[in-house]
Amino acid sequence: MNIRRKSRNNPEMHNSALNDILFILLLFFLIVSTLANPNVIKVSNPKAKSDTKAKQTVVVTVDKDQRIYMGQKEMSLEQLEPELRIFLAKETDKPSVVINGDSTSHLGTAIKVMQIVKRLGATPVVAVDNAGGQ
Repeated sequence: MNIRRKSRNNPEMHNSALNDILFILLLFFLIVSTLANPNVIKVSNPKAKSDTKAKQTVVVTVDKDQRIYMGQKEMSLEQLEPELRIFLAKETDKPSVVINGDSTSHLGTAIKVMQIVKRLGATPVVAVDNAGGQ
């Protein structure tokens, strides 16, 4: 007596739609991650009509209260030069330092930062917002 069934059903799940959704999500997160800016200190940049891009070695930010940040670390003007010297010593090409100044801050502090950057042999680049000028 043969009790086994002769034909077995092999259930299959079609997952091609799931693969499409996962691929779209992967692309979305890749695109969003490239647009994220690691500079979390918010300043209102002055406006400009042209846009200049440079390889960002380090970002120095001067906010409206004249506080200076290298990356996300707050420091004084006297601490900036030794910290930049250590950071720029690791670079092989001619490094550039992006100076991100608030439009309401005093120009003197940003100029002092630019002088320090030039003294260390790096190229100072002032970041401006490309929104068409005011």
